[in-house]
Amino acid sequence: MIYLEPKTFNKVPLSVLDLAPINEGSCPGQAFKNSAELAQHVEKLGFNRFWLAEHHNMPGIGSSATSVLIGHIAGSTERIRVGSGGVMLPNHAPLVIAEQFGTLEALYPGRIDLGLGRAPGSDQATAYALRRTLHSSGDEFPQLVEELENFFSNHPKGRVQAYPGTGLNVPIWLLGSSGFSAQLAALKGLPFSFASHFAPDFTMQALQLYHQNFKPSAALDAPYAMVGVNVIAADTQERAEWLATSSQQQMFALMRGMPTTFQPPIDKLEDVWTDREIAIFREKLDTESMIVGTPDVVRDKLQTFINKTRADEVIVNSQIFHQEDRLHSYEIVAEMME
Repeated sequence: MIYLEPKTFNKVPLSVLDLAPINEGSCPGQAFKNSAELAQHVEKLGFNRFWLAEHHNMPGIGSSATSVLIGHIAGSTERIRVGSGGVMLPNHAPLVIAEQFGTLEALYPGRIDLGLGRAPGSDQATAYALRRTLHSSGDEFPQLVEELENFFSNHPKGRVQAYPGTGLNVPIWLLGSSGFSAQLAALKGLPFSFASHFAPDFTMQALQLYHQNFKPSAALDAPYAMVGVNVIAADTQERAEWLATSSQQQMFALMRGMPTTFQPPIDKLEDVWTDREIAIFREKLDTESMIVGTPDVVRDKLQTFINKTRADEVIVNSQIFHQEDRLHSYEIVAEMME
């Protein structure tokens, strides 16, 4: 089978961020089947990457064992790059991550990305359950990244080496929702991905820090920034906004400290949400990082988003309850590609 180069939106590659949502009334097994179907779908549509995010203790997110799920998705597809968006490195020993992603690269050569974050992706109790200590913090992130890079080098230092892992070319990305990882990615000359889809207020500041402080490296000659955006597209504005209530319910549940399975859309907001929550929902619909609407609306807002951020690549998160609507949303985005 011959594959063309990934299609782009005005020369900017588009990728997919997936959380393997576990729907109300469904189960993790079905969530993984849906994610595999989505990955196959967007691969055919010409998307560049399919990334999965590490979250814990959240009943509506199935991508907690991120490296395992990456293997499942890579095995279900043929061309699209598959990776982590991201692995929360402070939760793990760098050697374990090197071995896991070394294994993935050996199984699916040239298709694996390793995106690294410094947040726990969970609450304090869950962080302790993962790490068995609360003494570690994000401040150790630079040292953890350096240790991980050493395990992948052709001539690793120290007595312990990663098998598989040593000498393998697994691209490392740094992920962030603030300026910390932006500056670290710049100093190390690594590609950077900013989580604008949930931290839009810090997007421009972080990207500016990255571009201004970038130092060329063996990995990159020039800065390369991928920016996250929420897109919920449908044939009518009314349906798109209705579908968007599922992701908004997920956000409100997290704000209340009561995460749930991924909920179906709701018809009457006033029957479920407070006036303040409805106001927040309406405000979110107007933000640049939450694009909800018809093909024309999505096209215009996505172009504005790219023009403002000067993103080298955009990663699209579409949290949609019904699988057929989720697939169709990405079809609408793909129709805009060259």
